[in-house]
Amino acid sequence: MEVAVIGAGPVGLMLAAELRLGGAKVVVLDRRTEPDRRPRANGLGGRIVEQLDHRGLLDRFRAEATFAGPFPGFPFGPVPLGFSGLDAPPRGLMLQQPRMEALLAERATELGAEIRRGHELVDLGTVRGPDGEYRIEPRYVAGCDGAHSRVRELAGIGFPGTTGDELMRLGHFRADVDLFATVAGLERGWNRRPGGRVLVTSLTPGIVIAGVREVTPEPPGEPTLEEFRDAVRRVLGTDLPLGEPLWLSRTASSARLAERYRTGGVLLAGDAAHLFPAGGSSLNVGLLDAVNLGWKLAAVVRGRSPESLLDSYHAERHPVAARTLTQTRVQALLDRLTGEDGDALRTLFGELAALPEATRHLAGLLRDTDELPYVPDLPLTVGGRATRVAEVMRAARPVLFDFADRADLRECAGADVKIVTAECPEASADALFVRPDGVVTWCGGDPASLREAIAAPGR
Repeated sequence: MEVAVIGAGPVGLMLAAELRLGGAKVVVLDRRTEPDRRPRANGLGGRIVEQLDHRGLLDRFRAEATFAGPFPGFPFGPVPLGFSGLDAPPRGLMLQQPRMEALLAERATELGAEIRRGHELVDLGTVRGPDGEYRIEPRYVAGCDGAHSRVRELAGIGFPGTTGDELMRLGHFRADVDLFATVAGLERGWNRRPGGRVLVTSLTPGIVIAGVREVTPEPPGEPTLEEFRDAVRRVLGTDLPLGEPLWLSRTASSARLAERYRTGGVLLAGDAAHLFPAGGSSLNVGLLDAVNLGWKLAAVVRGRSPESLLDSYHAERHPVAARTLTQTRVQALLDRLTGEDGDALRTLFGELAALPEATRHLAGLLRDTDELPYVPDLPLTVGGRATRVAEVMRAARPVLFDFADRADLRECAGADVKIVTAECPEASADALFVRPDGVVTWCGGDPASLREAIAAPGR
């Protein structure tokens, strides 16, 4: 095999699909015997939605989403942001993680990726499967195996940061009663109390999402309903008549960033590379890691690019996670600070966040935290047929968009570059060279500079 992807969560499956689009042979190994049914994420937002469009996956996701389109607003920690005044608010999809994972597994399998469940990594060359241990010899190993990454541990990559003393318990319950009518003073969303916060909301009819945050040691063993109820009683001061639990979890808030994303033939993506303490950014950033890494790794293993291209993965994605870590730390602090000081901070921050420029800045942080120039989804006319830039990007190949019928440029493109001669009145240049992940690396000019951009697509 050319690439072993460890972890069949959404990030690993997205990476497998990207690798297959680039022509790399890939096997996905996951120690779980079945897909994870826990809805740990409820949707996606920002740049990744545009990337799903580029890959032709957006319609699949949108068909099952409870919401798809521009977000009217979004919480920045406990402070609500309104996006009605923005020209281009972040786009979102509300779809629970198990369905995302199933759709991505379907796509990766369609493209020829092999997914082996119940296969656990022992070391970088050994796997323990249902029939015992066996050897693997991949050229590259991609660790998409989560916060407690075995790949990161085996590669000796440090994971500095902090783990807080606040515990988050979360559960989905089959609703038996109207909690808001039954419990006096209970509000939808987070209910702040001196001892912590209690979450009560619903995204699906008949299913209640409840959570408790409090400063407490993490008990041993798996979370139980009794433990959850005791925590609610401590923080809220009363019982919640929750119905049958569909699943329960508990996590400590962590803020960590891998020291490096690559060492030799080992690379990290998703929660194996970064953990954020708040804000729901983890899956968005992780999937974008996969899009950035996939085409680069495929180009290297297929011999189209030198191995040095992989260094640009860390150079481009590590700063994104660092920036996301900064803004999610702020979100966590705004949420956690208690008493009058906390109330004052949230009030003033909310007033500042409502200013148009501040709203635009915070929306940009939530949408994406890199500064790479992405190609806009412009309308095109190709051979008399109307299309869009996003539709041209489906195959995950580098594309030369020629808007001025320049034969001198087309002669520069190698066999791997897709050439699209098109009419585009909205284009700001006579030609664009775009990487498979939608990043523009050349914007008009002489053929020599185009040759350089094609030869060195990493920025």
